[in-house]
This record gives sequence, C-alpha cells and structure tokens, in this order.
Amino acid sequence: MITITAVIRARSGEEQAMRSALLDVADNVQKNEPRTFGFFVSQDPEDPCLFTTYERFADRAAIDSHNGSATVARFFEIAKPILAGEVTLVTAEEISAKA
Repeated sequence: MITITAVIRARSGEEQAMRSALLDVADNVQKNEPRTFGFFVSQDPEDPCLFTTYERFADRAAIDSHNGSATVARFFEIAKPILAGEVTLVTAEEISAKA
C-alpha cells in the first residue's frame, strides 16, 4: 500500500474554499476510484486554515489515475491561488494499519 500525506495551508479567509475543494476530491474518490482505499481530509479546529489529507492507494497506477483525474486538476486550479505557502507531501509505503 502506498500512502500520501499532504499538509495544506489556505490563506486566511479562504478556508471554506479549500475545504469545499478538498471535499469535492474526496467525493470523487469515493465514487470513482476503487483502487484508492482511503482518502481522509482533516481540518485543524484551532487553525482552520490548516488541512491534512491522508491517502491510501493500491499501487502507483492508482496514484497516477487519481492525480490524472479532472477532479484533481480542478482542485489545483482552485487551490493554487489560495495556498499560503508550499504543500508538504510525504509519499511512503504503509507498514502498519488497523484493519
């Protein structure tokens, strides 16, 4: 299992736009990506500009399919102008999970 964790910070005042864009991606994953085994979005309650995603993929092909989707392209169109800094991405091999 390949995982990607993303730490995303929206500019102040853009929290709702980022939240909505991320939830659109999550909805698309649920409906259209059977080889994406998990796509979790979190928003920090104390710092609502801070979001984290945790994504679980069967393999590199599943990641490529996800990243090549129209929904992810639309997310980046929305997100790029409202980011407050660089997105931190960590791609890793999952070594433990609660089943």
